[in-house]
Amino acid sequence: MVADRRALRAELCTDEGEFGELADAWDRLYRRCCTATPFQTHAWLHSWWLSYGRPGRLRLVLVRDGAELRAAAPLMLVRRPLPCLLPLGHPISDFADVLVDDEDTDRASAALTEGLSAAARTALIDFREVRPGAAVERIYEHWQGPRRRIADSVCLELPAQPMDELLKRLPGSRAQRVRAKIRKLGDLGIVPRAVGHDEVGPALRTMLDLHRLQWQDRKVTTEHMRPRFSEHLARSVGPMVRSGDAVVTEFRLGGDVMAVDVTLLSRRLAGGYLYGAHPGLRERKADVATMLLDSSATQAATGSRQVLSLLRGAEPYKLRWRPDTVVNQRLLLARRRTAPILSAVACDAAARERGREFVRDRRERAAERERGERGERPAPEQDRPRGGRRDAERRERGGDGR
Repeated sequence: MVADRRALRAELCTDEGEFGELADAWDRLYRRCCTATPFQTHAWLHSWWLSYGRPGRLRLVLVRDGAELRAAAPLMLVRRPLPCLLPLGHPISDFADVLVDDEDTDRASAALTEGLSAAARTALIDFREVRPGAAVERIYEHWQGPRRRIADSVCLELPAQPMDELLKRLPGSRAQRVRAKIRKLGDLGIVPRAVGHDEVGPALRTMLDLHRLQWQDRKVTTEHMRPRFSEHLARSVGPMVRSGDAVVTEFRLGGDVMAVDVTLLSRRLAGGYLYGAHPGLRERKADVATMLLDSSATQAATGSRQVLSLLRGAEPYKLRWRPDTVVNQRLLLARRRTAPILSAVACDAAARERGREFVRDRRERAAERERGERGERPAPEQDRPRGGRRDAERRERGGDGR
């Protein structure tokens, strides 16, 4: 399709009602942006706003070609501790980005850059968790004012292949053990079933109940236990299942649902987001992590997807699959007037990273001493964690507690 050569116009939308009415146009743009992840769908972002947004803070920078959207940057204004424009979805989304029409990339990117520059007159634009190759990198490249790129969370990725292909990445003995675990799941009679969009609500309630049960008496991501999070999932995941942007899978044993998993899908990427599993699965010696990865790999291998993302965190259990390491970026964009805010944020980020490195080094040295005292060999280099969040929940599964 040849794009209309009329000038594109950027506008700022602050009206919540108009945001809701943008669903159809937003989804058409989303389908025309090959780098978009599921966290940029209208269903996810609008639902997030209804749960987490604050009145008067919505800032959508929209680029229009007549009635059609050619680019969009979903942002929210925060005033404390410093005035910043943050992407909608933070922190429960693993990737942030803008949408830019693949059919008119140059003009749409230029117009969106102008619109964002106007928005940055009084606030720093702070894009967290930008995946390499994201559309917002085009904005960063053409930005005329002060800018800064900072490393953000570590993510691990596998190719979008079925389990049989993923096992070829492993040493023979390890692959053999995984095959034995998969056979064990079959022997137990655990059967996965993708639920229909009209069944998503009850399935998500079961998932959160199981999630709460599996982390009983252990540290859990507090946000997952809050009503606003469950309301967000109920609003967003149903429409995403209907449109093919998510799959909700129940794992049944007999007539009982023993686990429920949410995997998010886009044109190029699949990522396991959250799950809940009954402790009885572990008591039956079922390997839950292998069960979930097998299911996600099946979903990822369909269509033209290239990546099965293990989402944020470099926990040791993920490293067993020999994934590729990808580091999200934090992109800071400012005007001269807001350059001091950029400097303050960048200095704060550097200080926090030095603190995290200090804590990580101390923990790793302590772990090595403990292994030495027990007469064990040092942990293999590929099995040592290299960043990412490390609360108990995230050690079990990646993403936001998956």
